[in-house]
Amino acid sequence: MTQSSVEPKTTAEEAGDGTLTPAGRSWLDRYFHITHRGSNVGNEVRGGITTFMAMAYILLLNPLLLSGKDVTGAAMEGSAIITATAFAAAVTTLLMGFVGKVPLALAAGLSVSGVLASQVAPQMTWPQAMGMCVVYGVVICLLVVTGLREMIMNAIPLALKHAITMGIGMFVALIGLVKAGFVGRGPEFGPPVQLGAVGELAGWPVLIFCVTLLTIFMLQARKIPGAILIGIIGGTVLAAILNAVADIDPKSWKSGPPELTGSAISTPDFSLFGDVSFGGWGDVGYMTVGMIVFTLVLAGFFDAMATIIGVGTEAKLADDKGRMPGLSKALFIDGAGGAIGGVSGGSGQTVFVESATGVGEGARTGLASVVTGLLFAACLFFTPITQIVPGEVASAALVVIGAMMMQNARHVDWADSSTAIPVFLTVVIMPFTYSITAGVAAGVISYVAIKIAQGKAREIGGFMWGLTAIFVVFYALHPIEGWLGVG
Repeated sequence: MTQSSVEPKTTAEEAGDGTLTPAGRSWLDRYFHITHRGSNVGNEVRGGITTFMAMAYILLLNPLLLSGKDVTGAAMEGSAIITATAFAAAVTTLLMGFVGKVPLALAAGLSVSGVLASQVAPQMTWPQAMGMCVVYGVVICLLVVTGLREMIMNAIPLALKHAITMGIGMFVALIGLVKAGFVGRGPEFGPPVQLGAVGELAGWPVLIFCVTLLTIFMLQARKIPGAILIGIIGGTVLAAILNAVADIDPKSWKSGPPELTGSAISTPDFSLFGDVSFGGWGDVGYMTVGMIVFTLVLAGFFDAMATIIGVGTEAKLADDKGRMPGLSKALFIDGAGGAIGGVSGGSGQTVFVESATGVGEGARTGLASVVTGLLFAACLFFTPITQIVPGEVASAALVVIGAMMMQNARHVDWADSSTAIPVFLTVVIMPFTYSITAGVAAGVISYVAIKIAQGKAREIGGFMWGLTAIFVVFYALHPIEGWLGVG
């Protein structure tokens, strides 16, 4: 969808303090334009709570994704990741509420966290990885300010945008299946992957994963709000009961047994805050650093505008051309979320589509986002409770999110080879190579190659030609370095 840089004013903003303004409005009503957007404080509070309930699962999934070791073998403390996740979500969502004044909530992007865990940490330290988040956030902010974000969005074929979302969904789902123990590494002379760790499902934890996964899917099929969170709570309760009555080896739980060992309330652990490094990139290689930043921009780039416009339209804030008041502010805050998340140590933040659940409850203004942000802030003091959730239960939600992202397949014209082949390659190569960059590269190169074969080179566009050149170098980097004698 082409977005205009013109931001139309709503009736609320045109009215100012004139005669159309109802007498006796509170400062809260005037600041957020609650009355003029057809809402009331009750709707906004209810909408903010609903949005929080729908996306609170991120407090469990983000620590799961970021729990691995970096290139030095160091790992981040679980309680510190939970604190960073809650803090960054609270700050960015409050900014969206007070500055953007729209009912949009932000939290750690699973696709960004997936890239950090699978592609960045194996090559860098965690502080350097968070530095990458800051860089990509600054890059997106610059793209918004200069208007390049819109130009890039328009230059990439719509089918490839859908393919990138679908591929990231498959990637996230695979991470969930592996972390749950449902998919394991195959034996040395066998298949590369297999069912479970030994060719079959073994132990109670992985079965609890299966039950949780099916439960969430069943709740979604019934269109029950907050299905993911309800499923996670139910799975955790089941896990705790089984752990208490059955003889389950504590070591069989990926993240420890589901039990509360101390107080339910604790002091927030801000040890990751500010633990950011921008040095040592030369050890990795500047080409690699460039590709990492590019991958993070891709991971945090494509869904945000569509989500913002989609939720804005649902809230009746956008016009028929997709324009809405505060669009540039919302996009800028979304970009700044990358830097805020990096400094906090909780990964890049992005707008969550679950914001639509709050809109469905009547939210129309930034007051709903303020409520959601305050609830995330309150979670800073309940880290022990979130740590009860087993990794297997949280992993089920990753698979569900992947399934939801695959719904973009309905927008693809599978009968058109110039569309279907690039989409297919993008979607399958991301999870099979454990690399978002490799999937995007395959999609872009194949798209351009097929257009050339069809005699439609003029349809490609300068930006796509440039991307193709970059990705050809990406795939051929090793032989090129050997040829130049720098490998």
